[in-house]
Amino acid sequence: MAKIAYILLCHKDPDAIIAQAGQLTAAGDCMAIHFDARASDADYAQIRNALKGNQNVIFSKKRIKCGWGEWSLIQATLHALQAAVDQFPRATHFYMLSGDCMAIKTAEYVHSFLDEHDLDYIESHDFFESNWIKTGMKEDRLIYRHYFNERNQPRLFYAAYEVQKRFGLTREVPADLQVMIGSQWWCLRRRTIEMILSFLRNRRDVVRFFSTTWIPDETFFQTLVRHLIPQQEIDNRTLTFLMFSDYGMPVTFYNDHYDLLLGQNYLFARKISPEAHELKDRLGQLYASEGVSFHISDEGRNLYHFLAGRGRVGRRYAQRFWEIGNSLGPERELFLLVCKKWHVAKRLVDQIASETTIPCIEYIYDEQETPLPDLGGIETTLTKRSRHRRAVARMLYDHFQSNKLVLCLDPANLDVIRDFCTDQARTRILEIECAYSDDYLTGHAHRVGLAGQNSSDEAIARLLPTLRNALAYESELIRGIRNDSLFHLRETADRAENEAVIAEFLGVSTDQAKAIMQLEYLFAD
Repeated sequence: MAKIAYILLCHKDPDAIIAQAGQLTAAGDCMAIHFDARASDADYAQIRNALKGNQNVIFSKKRIKCGWGEWSLIQATLHALQAAVDQFPRATHFYMLSGDCMAIKTAEYVHSFLDEHDLDYIESHDFFESNWIKTGMKEDRLIYRHYFNERNQPRLFYAAYEVQKRFGLTREVPADLQVMIGSQWWCLRRRTIEMILSFLRNRRDVVRFFSTTWIPDETFFQTLVRHLIPQQEIDNRTLTFLMFSDYGMPVTFYNDHYDLLLGQNYLFARKISPEAHELKDRLGQLYASEGVSFHISDEGRNLYHFLAGRGRVGRRYAQRFWEIGNSLGPERELFLLVCKKWHVAKRLVDQIASETTIPCIEYIYDEQETPLPDLGGIETTLTKRSRHRRAVARMLYDHFQSNKLVLCLDPANLDVIRDFCTDQARTRILEIECAYSDDYLTGHAHRVGLAGQNSSDEAIARLLPTLRNALAYESELIRGIRNDSLFHLRETADRAENEAVIAEFLGVSTDQAKAIMQLEYLFAD
């Protein structure tokens, strides 16, 4: 059975560390702690005194002053690892943690999971080919030597950096290594750790190289594991659930995130707020529990980005630089059918196509599989269509040899709607207002990844009001568009009223409008 040696790097909150160590070792696992030498000696003494009777807890023989982005973090980890390897010969796995991490599954579940999969869990992507680094220096992390801390000594950091750049003082990556990058929160098997420690004893050149790279905790273990372990024995992911905001800051979890965390396909979560005492207590009790079943929905990231993005979507009024002067033409008419229920809009465009000569295209900027004519390749992906939306629309006019065109759009695609409303073409918008039952909203949450198949009824019930408000807000934003040709087709209106709207919107006869609206099940789910 798996026995885990937790490698805990920490620097604050001694009470939380004591509780964390007690909770994780109560189930038979063990822990090696490195407490930052920059931190309070009194706090360190408090931790040691509180845990001195726990035979499953040891401390690094040497404390390192750690700094963000420095080699010191790796050195501290290696000290803790060596202590754990020596002290806990029965440990089968070594799991990297911080003081902000907590288990979101039971020890029973964690051990069973590791027993079933004889793998190393570490995120590792090719340093040069991947897009893992979003901003800041990339290659320069490796080819120049970094002796100073960018946060604490910015002037020295950048002065040394600029001197090396000016005089071309670059260096080569060790020839036999393919540098990888990924999250620093890993879980590795004992034989992998032993191979890494043995490798480092024989390869001081590798230690020298990484000791002056920038942010080596994102590259050191990631590179060595890929170098020493066959690919089929590595699962390229972390078992610690963590998210980042749009600003690159870690997302913090609070008391009301308990159910969400348990539903994620991970073993631990980071970062737990220091003030989330109730969440910490519940997760601590959970780890020691037995017979708990978990319903994995794994919707956490999609749900966070949905909730965090409310009010930030579709706020662009000006044209993108590549679209300036890229007009459809004043002689053309564009009819936009805007509807959240795609099946309703698709039924309506089928009717329009069958009763008129106006070309109709379904959700061209929202759905990859929308049927389209050959437009020379620009139509192949949603990314291309959206980036060159006016060009795509012009090519559709030309393809159908018509000055009229009907397009379906999701109301969330507000930037596209606004963009076409600023064009010289005569743009009309028909907002199809549908009723949204709880069953429909639940299905919508599943379809867009805001809920998983195993999401609890309570979690969905809390989500539904937010979803309903989000849809109402999208409708409000559409009404805010300055367009004199905005029409509304309502599920709650009688047929005669909707027929009049269709006739005016499309500029067709009353008989044609009646034929278009003869579909009895237009709004049916």
